[in-house]
Amino acid sequence: MTNEAHEAHLNFIEQIIEDDIKAGKNGGQIATRFPPEPNGYLHIGHAKSICLNFGLAKKYNGNFTLRFDDTNPSKEETEYVESIIEDVQWITGEDMTGKIRYASDYFEQMYAWAEELIKKGLAYVCDQTPDEMRDNRGTPDQPMKPSAGREFTPEKNLDLFRKMRAGEFGEGERTLRAKIDPASPNFNMRDPVMYRIVKSEHHRTGKKWLIYPMYDWAHGLEDSIEHITHSICTLEFEHHRPLYDWFLDNLDGIWRPHQYEFARLNLTYTVMSKRKLLELVKGGLISGWNDPRMPTICGFRRRGYTPEAVRAFCKEIGVAKMNSIIDVMKLENAVREDLNKRALRRMGVLKPVKLVISNYPDDKTEQLEAVNNPENEADGTRFVPFSKVLYIEQDDFMENAPKKYYRLTPGQEVRLRYAYYVKCTGCVKDAGGSVTEVHCEYDPATRGGTSADGRRVQGTIHWVSAEYALNAEVRLYDRLFTRENPDDPQDAADYKDYLNSDSLQIISDAKLEPGLADAVSTDRFQFERIGYFCIDSADSKPSQLVFNRTVSLRDSWAKMNK
Repeated sequence: MTNEAHEAHLNFIEQIIEDDIKAGKNGGQIATRFPPEPNGYLHIGHAKSICLNFGLAKKYNGNFTLRFDDTNPSKEETEYVESIIEDVQWITGEDMTGKIRYASDYFEQMYAWAEELIKKGLAYVCDQTPDEMRDNRGTPDQPMKPSAGREFTPEKNLDLFRKMRAGEFGEGERTLRAKIDPASPNFNMRDPVMYRIVKSEHHRTGKKWLIYPMYDWAHGLEDSIEHITHSICTLEFEHHRPLYDWFLDNLDGIWRPHQYEFARLNLTYTVMSKRKLLELVKGGLISGWNDPRMPTICGFRRRGYTPEAVRAFCKEIGVAKMNSIIDVMKLENAVREDLNKRALRRMGVLKPVKLVISNYPDDKTEQLEAVNNPENEADGTRFVPFSKVLYIEQDDFMENAPKKYYRLTPGQEVRLRYAYYVKCTGCVKDAGGSVTEVHCEYDPATRGGTSADGRRVQGTIHWVSAEYALNAEVRLYDRLFTRENPDDPQDAADYKDYLNSDSLQIISDAKLEPGLADAVSTDRFQFERIGYFCIDSADSKPSQLVFNRTVSLRDSWAKMNK
């Protein structure tokens, strides 16, 4: 590949990195990090950031750090830390042992740097309440109303700051603010808060600290301590970069990282706000953070997505400088492509009706050979039991069928997958007129689904032996919302008004082929003609199997809308 062709395949961050390496910047070394706050569960937007930062470090033989920004003990829990580590390891496929850091590891150093700015007259203690601070921040045409602390001597501010640390003030009574520019057009530069008093117990440091650094103060310092060469974040932090730089520029002898911004991932038919996802959980509108309808990574894992599919999706959508909304079909297609190659084929009947083969021996059972995966010969074959009474899908029989209906209807012949040709001879109905049995006759000369006389049938349907079928619950998941952008700021309606009432359908009496009894949570299956499925890792038991539909074989949603 020529240099021009190579550069054409680079995203803008890769181009920056390659230019830096050529220039010998940072000694040619690359270091990236993923810095989540442990105050919730990760979603697909975080997956894009993980894939980007981890992928860059791997591509350029650099270092990757998973750093927890644990600076707000009132909202953080060990549960979130553990779930984030699990999610990152699942997506990257690598053990994070040795790569994990915490902002709280650096609290003492951050405090010392805060004192340095106070001594330089670049930070002061403010006694305004949060409401007063908001009311006094000014407008684009008017500067902020200064706090009295702005005029205190460095000595007085240092004394007050040390009293904040010692616990001599109540929560919310004082903050430490940077002394920058009351009239800056960038409101982030209007004397932002660096520390606030929080008297909640920290999940790692306990009650040692009573003051905690704000994200904008801590973020660049953490990058500096860890020698992060390319601090990559989403576009909403672009206006925070001048503040990121100001803190670093005004500290002595500090290692200097640089921040770069890229477009965050927005996905159709869902919401990505942690606050709104939490509302869905607390409101009981979904079953929890790992509900398979959620855009969370743990929800994807439970639904049966693979890390390879998530990585392929993140690679396909690329890295851009402009925000946009990605069609969820791209994600679903990435999942289909991946599962098509790895999922073992099995037969399952979701809405069963009995098929009775009248000319098949009553006491006979055959073991018929079936292909495990036509995409991978190494997966081999399996044997499935075949007998006189089978289950087929209700939709695979129609008594009065229209033209081009190639399934079972009186007088019509179809192929039973891996088995025989059968011709429908009629049906049995109950008192209400519902079909309870479909009757047919089979051709013994078509074993394996081929005819020696060369005749062909147009329809092939799947089946399960009634005698050996497994009973299972099957959960069919669809998109959580009916609207492409349920969180549209232009829309006056509440996003919850667009929740899809059909996003979960539970089928309690599905019939599956017996080999699925040994399925485990890491297995992926294609139920032939239906979709891709996996064992539900939370609710399935040997005595009551539960399968989740990962994704349908086709985009039935788009077809239905059309």
